[in-house]
Amino acid sequence: MRYLDCFRWLAARRTNQYVITSAGNSGQAWWEATRDSETTFYLDASMSLSTMFASGLAAAQPDARFWAFMGDGAFCMNPGMLVVERQMNLPNLTHLLVSNRAYGATSNATLPNDSIGDYAEIARGMGLKRIFEFSSVEELERGFDEAFRADAPGHTFVVLHVEPFTPQEQRLQQPPFDAPELKYRFGRALEQRTGADVFGYRIDAPLAVHG
Repeated sequence: MRYLDCFRWLAARRTNQYVITSAGNSGQAWWEATRDSETTFYLDASMSLSTMFASGLAAAQPDARFWAFMGDGAFCMNPGMLVVERQMNLPNLTHLLVSNRAYGATSNATLPNDSIGDYAEIARGMGLKRIFEFSSVEELERGFDEAFRADAPGHTFVVLHVEPFTPQEQRLQQPPFDAPELKYRFGRALEQRTGADVFGYRIDAPLAVHG
């Protein structure tokens, strides 16, 4: 399925989930699909750590739900992340592995072993139980409710098989925020929704002016 079709479909069915995207095309695609600047954290230069970042958030906020996107190029850098994810087994975290069989951030350079790698089988070998694969929007429509259920009994691993970005899609806008702005936008949204103390001070009330 087309990368953007997949992300637009998921975005339309997102409810209250916080989203973490990985470096590369997933941030571009999610920004194109949502223009969300508060409840999505675009983790640029994440170097395979988007799901670890999301795991910390999900562990700290067990009543909130998180989707963490990761490209297969990033996944191949650190498949051992699944050992940690299995150990934590967080029911409020869904790991979405976007498999385009290419390094999208580097002009679609071909991924080594692109035709034989089986990410779902790797996840099974790491002990994960809730594993799903989707290769078309029609398959997503049939399996979405089970794969993304709110009362999942444990960590969920979803493989999304998509086509690489076209040359035109490679020119899509990157999320136009630097790291400090992203941190405060996302953190303030988390505070307002959950009551969490993220920054150690609140801005709910107007600041006092001293003359």
